[in-house]
Amino acid sequence: MGLGLTSAPFQPLGLPLALDVARDAEALGYESFWVAEANGPEAFTSLGAVAASTQSMGLGTGVLALQLRTPPLLAMAAATLQNLVPDRDVLIGIGISSPVVAGRWHGTPYESRRPLAQVREFVTLVRECLSGEKVDFAGDFYRVKGFRLGVKTRSDRTPKIVVGALNEGMLRLAGEIADGVLLNYLPHSHVKWSVERVREGGDATIYCYAHVGVGDPERSIDNARFDVFSYATVDSYARSFERAGFADDVAAVRERHAAGDRAGAVGSVSVEFAQEIDFVGTEGEVRDRVRAYADAGVEVPIVFPLPWGDDRRSTIDATLRAAAAAST
Repeated sequence: MGLGLTSAPFQPLGLPLALDVARDAEALGYESFWVAEANGPEAFTSLGAVAASTQSMGLGTGVLALQLRTPPLLAMAAATLQNLVPDRDVLIGIGISSPVVAGRWHGTPYESRRPLAQVREFVTLVRECLSGEKVDFAGDFYRVKGFRLGVKTRSDRTPKIVVGALNEGMLRLAGEIADGVLLNYLPHSHVKWSVERVREGGDATIYCYAHVGVGDPERSIDNARFDVFSYATVDSYARSFERAGFADDVAAVRERHAAGDRAGAVGSVSVEFAQEIDFVGTEGEVRDRVRAYADAGVEVPIVFPLPWGDDRRSTIDATLRAAAAAST
């Protein structure tokens, strides 16, 4: 199996640290490096720096809110990066995002009634723009006339499109229209169901963030509970958690949150729920957890190293070494 790494959990620690970690990860055999984008580092600037700091790692976004760039602009950014690293994979991970990120934080319109139609249109238009041919497109969400990409890439190295997906319709759509699908905040026990939905649509490569950390689970439980709480209050993630067997936890979290009891909502995340999403344990247990994702059908596990502990860098390093052992 190929193994990826995302800087999402430690991006707040700064891009220089992320570049150091990327170099160390490449030496351990990691094949791709993925960045998140919400209110921290901008994605393509970050990936350009990673490209300059590593030798051969693939470069991915996981995931970009599609509302924040037009399809032609995203094609331009991806093609520019691909032009700089013609022998590497460039993976454009996009997703429908949320009303908070796209709407409240960035002030862009958020269409919540037809997310599948918008993603289909967006991916279709990005792919047409990447072709280098003249593009005329008139859809329900996007209209382009006379665009032609002015960045040359090799015909065998066009950027790949990866769709972030959680629930049934988006998983099936990703399988149909994208080169890959990126799963996230998903226990390994629920991977098989998600892969089956993707395969109903097509043969997209299965990527999945594996949230793991080497450490003491009892000392990390407060961090894990807060992290899971923050996603359980988002409708799309809540539905995914419920399907994975945590409906009671989700109901309790959302009930307390709706009542204005944030501390109670966080405390409603059970230890089992927290550990299934954000796993913390010994090096051997982390290795086995990453292998479990691969055994369940993930073709490229992307390690999401939980940087919790007194020495965050040491925790990240130990987690990278443990997870790398899963591919041997």
